[in-house]
Amino acid sequence: MFLMATSAVGPGFIVQTTTFTVQLGAAFAFAILVSILVDIAVQLNVWRVIGVSGRRAQELANTVLPGAGWFLAALICIGGLVFNVGNIAGTGLGLNVLFGIDPKIGGLVSAAVAIAIFLSKRAGVALDKIVIVLGAVMILLIGYVAIVSKPPLGEALRNTVIPDNIDFLIITTLIGGTIGGYITYAGAHRMIDAGVSGPENVGEITRSSILGIIITGVIRVLLFLAILGVVAGGVALTSDNLAAEAFQSAAGNIGLKLFGVILWAASITSVIGAAYTSISFVTTARTSPRVRSIATCVFIAVSATVFTLLGQAPATLLIMAGAVNGLILPVGFAVILWVAWRRRDLLGGYVYPQWLLVSGVAAWLLTLYLGYRSLGGLVQLWT
Repeated sequence: MFLMATSAVGPGFIVQTTTFTVQLGAAFAFAILVSILVDIAVQLNVWRVIGVSGRRAQELANTVLPGAGWFLAALICIGGLVFNVGNIAGTGLGLNVLFGIDPKIGGLVSAAVAIAIFLSKRAGVALDKIVIVLGAVMILLIGYVAIVSKPPLGEALRNTVIPDNIDFLIITTLIGGTIGGYITYAGAHRMIDAGVSGPENVGEITRSSILGIIITGVIRVLLFLAILGVVAGGVALTSDNLAAEAFQSAAGNIGLKLFGVILWAASITSVIGAAYTSISFVTTARTSPRVRSIATCVFIAVSATVFTLLGQAPATLLIMAGAVNGLILPVGFAVILWVAWRRRDLLGGYVYPQWLLVSGVAAWLLTLYLGYRSLGGLVQLWT
């Protein structure tokens, strides 16, 4: 659950939340609420089908339609690799804020840390513990800044249910950023790798999926409140790095250093999550843990090499990866819903709850719109 949550909370998540808070103010609370509800509908279905079947998403897809799983795996790996370059860039910026070192050196050091985690003898245990610790650190530090910035809680609460402004484009963007691409499968794949699967574990599967979404939501809400307090206080955020400026305005130089810690923690956990999940799509349950760990290290090393050569993920590649991520959710989620509806044999005879299936279909229709929107990113490449 923490892997899913921390994978969702990357550098893009921080920029996105800050930008939309500055744009909408307290009304952004409603968009957060709606996105969390849709996230729950999607993740409950994804975790339940993958968890009960004990099979990864690409294995289910290949069973339903031969070759579909490899197509899905290709989409995941392309998007994961490009965004991981951005994640490594985020770690470099975080260390630059903290220690003033060159962002490229900071990115390479962080990539080495991530590789060391996967090379450890008990990589799975190390991964789980590290993402839990870093997730807790992010919650505590963002929570502190949210308190000292003194946001208008009453106004935020009112806008949660009676918003002054509703922006559906922002809502769909939030949903895509939280459960788009590899993020959808990060927690579920880690869960079955940890041995939690089968109809007898439905309760634990459900609790883990909901808790993962709640953790992501809590971090988003705290970050929203931290920025809202600054904006509501009359501070005009105008720099290229709105989040860093907001944290510094709220808590001085300490706030700026805290932002560096938060950015590094968010970025390194996203590096880990993107690499782990991408490799989980090109390996199987029969692949030895050692081979899987080495493949994950190679994935991170390639991402770091691209970052070193280019300094960041090129804008064209980011647009393409964003478009690919937008297509992953409707394609992959369609397979999940089909298994839930028509392939009880893959679920060990488990009777799938109708209410969960209906809520999943409703969320899937929204993902179709997200996918359609993402195609606009590809159009931009040719116009």
